[in-house]
Amino acid sequence: MNEVNQLMSQTTISFIGAGNMARSLIGGLIADGRDANSIWVSDANKEQLANLSAGLPVHTTTSNIEAIEKANVIILAVKPQMLAQVAEELREATMGRPVLFISVAAGVRETDINRWLGGQSAIVRTMPNTPALIQTGATALFANNQVSDAQRNQAETIMRAVGLALWVDDENQMDIVTALSGSGPAYFFLMMEALEQAATDLGLPQKTARLLALQTGFGATKMALEASDELAELRRCVTSPGGTTERAVNSLEDNGIRELFANALKAAKTRSEELAQQFGDNNK
Repeated sequence: MNEVNQLMSQTTISFIGAGNMARSLIGGLIADGRDANSIWVSDANKEQLANLSAGLPVHTTTSNIEAIEKANVIILAVKPQMLAQVAEELREATMGRPVLFISVAAGVRETDINRWLGGQSAIVRTMPNTPALIQTGATALFANNQVSDAQRNQAETIMRAVGLALWVDDENQMDIVTALSGSGPAYFFLMMEALEQAATDLGLPQKTARLLALQTGFGATKMALEASDELAELRRCVTSPGGTTERAVNSLEDNGIRELFANALKAAKTRSEELAQQFGDNNK
C-alpha cells in the first residue's frame, strides 16, 4: 500500500450535506474501495439521509457536530448561501484539530470560508461540475497555505473519485474555471441541441438527429482526450480542402463563433466574481 492509500485508509470523512454532489462523491469513493464505515453524512433532511443510506451503507445523522466528531476530512457540500452558518457552527468543534476542509460550494471564496471557521483552517476549495454525478467530472482545486502536502493528496484522491482533478495556484483562476468547466456542460448541451434542431429542420427524424448529435459529441471528445495532437490539428485532420466540413467551419468562423464563446466565458466569469463578493459581504 503506497503512502497516499495508507493515509486515505486511516481517514474518516464527514460530509455536511447529503445532496447530489455528496452522493456522487460517496459513490465514487466506495467504488474506489473506500470503506463505507469510515464515512459520515449529516443533513437536516431525514428523508434525504434515508434515501442516501438505502443505497450507500454510510453513517448518517442530523447533527453536524456528531458527524465531524472523529473526522480528519470534512467536506462542505451545502448550498453556498448556507455555508457561512454551517462553518460557524463547526468552528468551535474543530478549532485546534488537524482537520482538512474541502468545499464544493460554488462561488464561495477560501478567505471567506476561513474567516467563518476562525481563520486558521486548512481549506481546499473545489469547483466540480455536474458530470461528476456520473463519475466523469472535471474539478479544479485550490489550497490555502494551511494545507499540508499530505492533505493535498487526500483532497485530490477524493475528487478524482468522480473524474479529472487539477490544481490551480491562484484562487482568482477559480472564476475562470467556473466559466469554463463549471458552466461548460450547458454550452455543450446547447450546441448539441442546436445541431439536433438544425438537422431536424433539414429533414432528419428528430430521434435520429438527436442520437447522431450526441454520439458525434461523445466521439469527438473521446478522440481529443486520447490524442496527443492539439485541438486545432484534430480539426484540420477532419477538414478536407473544398469539402463539406470546410464550408461548415468557415461559416461558423465567419459568424463569429470564437467571439461568441469569448463573450460567454467573460460573462460567466464576471457573474462568478459578483456572486463570490455577494456571499462574502452578506456574512461579514
